[in-house]
Amino acid sequence: MTPIQRLKFSRTADVEFVKTLKARVAEYFAEKQITKHGNAGMVVKTVSILLLYLVPLGFVISGFVSHPLLLFILWVMMAVGMIGIGMSIMHDANHGSYSNNPKVNKALGYLINIVGGSAIVWKIQHNVLHHSFTNIDGHDGDIDTGGILRLSPNTKQLWIHRLQAFYAWFLYGMMTINWATFKDFLQIFDFRKRGLTVKGRGEFSLQVTRMTIAKLLYWGVVLALPLWLNPAAWWVTLLFFLTMHFIAGVFSAIVFQSAHVVPDAECPMAPEDGKVEVSWFVHQLRTTCNFSPKSRIFSWYVGGLNYQIEHHLFPNISHVHYRKLSKIVQATAKEYGIPYNVYPNFMIVVWEHTKHLWRLGNSKATVSA
Repeated sequence: MTPIQRLKFSRTADVEFVKTLKARVAEYFAEKQITKHGNAGMVVKTVSILLLYLVPLGFVISGFVSHPLLLFILWVMMAVGMIGIGMSIMHDANHGSYSNNPKVNKALGYLINIVGGSAIVWKIQHNVLHHSFTNIDGHDGDIDTGGILRLSPNTKQLWIHRLQAFYAWFLYGMMTINWATFKDFLQIFDFRKRGLTVKGRGEFSLQVTRMTIAKLLYWGVVLALPLWLNPAAWWVTLLFFLTMHFIAGVFSAIVFQSAHVVPDAECPMAPEDGKVEVSWFVHQLRTTCNFSPKSRIFSWYVGGLNYQIEHHLFPNISHVHYRKLSKIVQATAKEYGIPYNVYPNFMIVVWEHTKHLWRLGNSKATVSA
């Protein structure tokens, strides 16, 4: 993989656009006299979503519920809560936008561990690589699938990619279970080689130890205890556990993929000299898309990730503000002739993503900018 240190975005291009956009966003918060972080509604959401995950887990572990149909409902509820924790709580927290208190952000960021992930790996994979080098092959880890999927026209095409529009959904469903098992370990050692983790050997070993303990606790509480204490057949518990992960994986993957792996999202080549001609702000607008801007309930649940443009431009601002900020960003982009891509609803963008997977798998034509 290309060393990420080589890429530098232009600081002289799009200066007026960037300056104007930042000033208008700052003016919005100044006029409203509100914080850029979360609000009381965010706290209510946090409690609600945590209960949606933890209460069903408690019933499963207690053994009070053992009928397969009722157990299935509980595990599905956990999947809904699991998605909400990832998208609406820990996502803001790990970006430092949930609270103006770093300790609160750090604590809530670790909630990814209770759904099988790793806060350490997430911050590098998502915050550093994906947000810095969105849709640039060899730099953005979110489009690097090791060859099993072709998510960029700049990635080598293999014969198996001709069917990726069909088998991608199974792989999406395996996403969170992969995090919970081996992927986080593979990534943290890869990040170590690339100089993205802590420098000291002792510190790195401590990180790996903490991550291992967190994984063992997750598997112990969420799978081992239900297998031990719930009277349902072991295979029923295991099947529903995997079902929970499959639901969470498919939904989470498609929300993120719908913002970047669609026809309107560009996939620029990494320049040989490492100098990107546009500003980082314009790069984010070109490589990112919004969807379902009118669906407030959907936006509430996915943590404003349907406003991916605003999230990528201002990841340090809580998602509770994205809907209002989107009007400012869209108007400013139009004023300066910069693309602002929006799909009207979730079903349309999912269909466009599916068709895009087919095109990427069946055509060698490069469609990047």
